[in-house]
Amino acid sequence: MIKRLQKRWGLSSSRDLIIVFLVFSLAGLSILPARTIVFQLLGVGEQTPIPLRVLIWILVVFPAYQLFLLGYGALFGRFQFFWEKEKRLIRWLGGRLGLLRTGAG
Repeated sequence: MIKRLQKRWGLSSSRDLIIVFLVFSLAGLSILPARTIVFQLLGVGEQTPIPLRVLIWILVVFPAYQLFLLGYGALFGRFQFFWEKEKRLIRWLGGRLGLLRTGAG
């Protein structure tokens, strides 16, 4: 499985894979306190309807996680790897949401 991930992600060593896993872990751990702060600033609590909390999560916290990935990726010398992943995610989301149109028509 490790070799398959290395090949799929174009990583040359197990060390590179460990760094990528570390960046994902740090971004995930960092988003939890960030979510708490954002929700407190916006006054989101248990009384807030779940659909509204989900919408805020999608609009605020999800992009913040992506920024954490880029920030930690840069700190560990893997910015380009995560930037390429982000561009793919943006293209995929844009296509799914109909925001990005390709072709000359």
